[in-house]
Amino acid sequence: MSLITWTKDQFGTNVSKHDQEHQTLFDMLNALHATVGTGDRKVVGDKLDGLIAYVAKHFASEEESMTTHGYASVAAHKVEHEKLVATCVDLQKKFHAGQAEITPATTTFVKDWLVGHIPVIDKQYGPFLNGKGLA
Repeated sequence: MSLITWTKDQFGTNVSKHDQEHQTLFDMLNALHATVGTGDRKVVGDKLDGLIAYVAKHFASEEESMTTHGYASVAAHKVEHEKLVATCVDLQKKFHAGQAEITPATTTFVKDWLVGHIPVIDKQYGPFLNGKGLA
């Protein structure tokens, strides 16, 4: 069962590049969630590493779009991204050092962050970037 499902109504920014990235992010989070509790630290670690790398790539993509087109709230948006990445990288280091586990609470934290971020924060850039030709 999926932890999170992307729908256009709930998560669509109407910037196709970023909507596709969000869908990939959701798929990767669901794949990590499916491995939690299997006891296979290698698989969990691989899924975790892939997700964190993709999150960083996606955040850079959004920030580039916003910066290139002069989005006024890019600095505040970037701060939100940096906070999540710092939390995830810290957990990643602890996991690989054997000091932490990835649990359903971990994947639920990421899901809740996405549910609180995309519809509230990301959707705000949609109309602006669409007005700049990014649909």
